[in-house]
Amino acid sequence: MILCVCNAITESEVRDLARAGAPTPEQAYAALGHEPQCCSCLSYAQKLMDEERRAHPKLRAVA
Repeated sequence: MILCVCNAITESEVRDLARAGAPTPEQAYAALGHEPQCCSCLSYAQKLMDEERRAHPKLRAVA
């Protein structure tokens, strides 16, 4: 499902990047070659990233 309409970023891409260690949605977007545009998706992206970290407690955010 599309999470960020402005950049066509999917929920699964954000979840994958959270598992890979991206600490913030902005850094996840940057890893995909994008940056937030309207920013309406950031709170939901953060929620997904937090869910992934809770589901996989051994994950550590990479600065």
